[in-house]
Amino acid sequence: MNTALDFQDRHILVTGAASGIGAAVARQLLVRGARVSAVDLDEQGLQQLRIAAVHPAPAKGLADHQRLWLAHLDVRDAAAVNRIVDQAQAALGPLDGLASVAGVLEMGNIIDLDDAQWAHCFDVNATGVFHVCRSVARQLHQRGSGAITVVSSNAATTPRAGMAAYAASKAAVTQFARCLGLELAPHGIRVNIVSPGSTDTAMQQAMWARGSSLSTVIQGDAVHWRLGIPLGKIATPDEIATSVLFLLSDHASHITLHDLRVDGGATLDQG
Repeated sequence: MNTALDFQDRHILVTGAASGIGAAVARQLLVRGARVSAVDLDEQGLQQLRIAAVHPAPAKGLADHQRLWLAHLDVRDAAAVNRIVDQAQAALGPLDGLASVAGVLEMGNIIDLDDAQWAHCFDVNATGVFHVCRSVARQLHQRGSGAITVVSSNAATTPRAGMAAYAASKAAVTQFARCLGLELAPHGIRVNIVSPGSTDTAMQQAMWARGSSLSTVIQGDAVHWRLGIPLGKIATPDEIATSVLFLLSDHASHITLHDLRVDGGATLDQG
């Protein structure tokens, strides 16, 4: 039996594809034969993804850059989302799936948070995901098949000091994805969630710059009511990406409405 994650000739839209987990998802999909529409606000990061596809390292084998379509997109703009989805399908054919990865972090204790920080988290992490999922779901609904994976966070179910806006927005999108999965299941479309813990991305490194650290994350911090990571390490973007691909793949053909926590045991798997 072939146990490889095969996406040959499947067309997947990836948001937040310019860096971190989104870029790792896009690269892994390309390696596995997918046609990838990669979108992000960061045009420079998208061009780096193109360079990797055109000039792949031999060991990674990204290969055919003609399977990669790039577009600048602000997921907060519903009209732009619909336009990009149409353009992506015109470029690479009908969509087979979505990896919704785009997200932002705003930190601060609740009494210090301003309205703009709160709105920014919800505009991108919740409303932006709604815009993209709604647009792609309409296309998949017409075909009667497909899969959507939404990247949330283990902070959606575990309170974090100084992260109320982020955690609340991720809790909202987790429940949104479950509702979407329930509605789309009768139409042959699966919707699942990946909830990473601490991952070595620019977002995580920005948190360290504000007073946290790698050792604090791994060992835990009793002062801030944070458990450590039993596996003794933080995740790499590729480790999270592999989980996203699994839920998009045929290996997960009977899995929907599932929240897969990928955090090294940091939340003791308590949802």
